[in-house]
Amino acid sequence: MTTARSTRVDVAIQGIRLLDAPVSRRAGAGPSDDGHVLLDGVGAAIPLNPRSPYSVRGGKLLLDGADTGMGVEAVARPRFYDLTTADGVSYEQIARLHSSHVLATTVVQTCARYDEDERCRFCAIEESLRQGATVAVKTPAMIAEVAVAAHRLDGVSQVVMTTGTSRGRDRGATHLARCVRAVHEVLPDLPVQVQCEPPADLASITELYEAGARSIGIHVESLDDDVRRRWMPGKGSVPMAEYRSAWAEAVRVFGWNQVSTYLLVGLGEDPDELVAGAEELIAMGVYPFVVPFRPLAGTLATDVDGVAAPDPAVVADVTSRVAAALRAAGMAGADQAAGCAACGACSGLSCEGA
Repeated sequence: MTTARSTRVDVAIQGIRLLDAPVSRRAGAGPSDDGHVLLDGVGAAIPLNPRSPYSVRGGKLLLDGADTGMGVEAVARPRFYDLTTADGVSYEQIARLHSSHVLATTVVQTCARYDEDERCRFCAIEESLRQGATVAVKTPAMIAEVAVAAHRLDGVSQVVMTTGTSRGRDRGATHLARCVRAVHEVLPDLPVQVQCEPPADLASITELYEAGARSIGIHVESLDDDVRRRWMPGKGSVPMAEYRSAWAEAVRVFGWNQVSTYLLVGLGEDPDELVAGAEELIAMGVYPFVVPFRPLAGTLATDVDGVAAPDPAVVADVTSRVAAALRAAGMAGADQAAGCAACGACSGLSCEGA
């Protein structure tokens, strides 16, 4: 890894002392408690940490006061945030800007697995709802309205739609498909990624594609069953065989390198086994989006377990090795139609040419 690449991994873990982050999240699904910036022009979602050794002065990233040689620019507040629906719902409560060009929304902000005995210990999906920062269910019409405004006013070039898990066999895919269809009808050329658990009926994957989604994330977070049972007791009860069947079907429907899954570094999985598992995913045509575990307020991992962020050297090593495997296979996140891998802000893989 070059110094710049190592710095990006390190700052993704230790965060940054940034006083002004117009685009940020304090809770919710996926990585949050972050500020969205451009590091040397590349989008990055960085934890906002007042105790970080990294700071910003004069548009430069400093480490303990010394210039790292990297430039920093905060992503500007998007104009669509200032709008509301006819019912008085703020557009910002419906969808958020991620990085500088991605519109992201959690179409259902509740999860059937959020009771403490089932809840993923790194997840805070319902915390933003409790804080009044969002609404529980976004309708297809709401999301389409916001997407049009974000595309017109702020140049949004892709959309990510995720969902809390429902108790139905579709696990939330049906409402996702309705929302995708609504956006596709008004913005047919705007690429959309969907994210959900493996639906029990794999026909839902075709339904999502036919609605207009062009990439899909089916996120497992860890390939180690012991880790899965410990960190995500509800989601971990879904057998790995169901994930593998869903990934295979998704590759068949969406295509090679249009399917991805999160792999979190820092949950206790052996790094060599994590890399080996990532290589198996790559062989299937699935992009392993490697991201460091991030301690978040409102999660069981932070509030109950007190789990710390992973060692930056371990994250850098795993990221580098997975990136090498991706390059060897000719897979790049930037080649996906939309989604987390296409954006790359939460991972160091994009800095490795993957």
